[in-house]
Amino acid sequence: MLTLCGFPVSNYYNKVKLALLEKGVPFTEEVVLTKSTDDAVLSASPLGKIPFIRTEHGGLCESQAILDYIEAVWPQPPLLPSDSFAAAKVRELTTYIDWHLEMVARQLYGAAFFGAEPLSEANLARIRKQLETNIAAFKKLAKFSPFVAGDSFSQADCAAFANLPLVGMASKVAFGEDLLLAGGVDYKAYVKLIAERPSAQKVLADRKAAQTKV
Repeated sequence: MLTLCGFPVSNYYNKVKLALLEKGVPFTEEVVLTKSTDDAVLSASPLGKIPFIRTEHGGLCESQAILDYIEAVWPQPPLLPSDSFAAAKVRELTTYIDWHLEMVARQLYGAAFFGAEPLSEANLARIRKQLETNIAAFKKLAKFSPFVAGDSFSQADCAAFANLPLVGMASKVAFGEDLLLAGGVDYKAYVKLIAERPSAQKVLADRKAAQTKV
């Protein structure tokens, strides 16, 4: 049986977990924190990053590689369209969410959520400019009709549900306004829609339970 390793507070862990739940894949969970130096962890995730999975074939890390593996092994129900170009567009959108929104906003998390030293005005200005540029680009790709990539739940929704609220919250703390909303991306109704799904409710409940233990 597949084992999902990581921590339920991690957004990328929850990206993978949501996909597994949507597909009905049997899996167990193993709590692994970031920056582990355990050999058993590093053999599956050499940088000590989460999430990673343990399979009968060995370990696999990086959330998007994991989602593509899951899609190949458990193709039903699909989280990618059957049309090659449409599937590529879902992957494109997922890349934008993960790398051009969340990873940019991640620079704000230390000061916004974890009590780190405030960022300099120059760094804040740089991050804000990059986020505003990338949000405008994301807006051109996202459909929200009703799902982020179109009329079907997809891998892009696993990324969007896990990451968009963090981008909004971090920018609100850092800049006094939610840059997604300010950029015309009204994602809150979308997040509420996804939160009605049993898979998302499970992810949220487990995240809340884990947060109470931190």
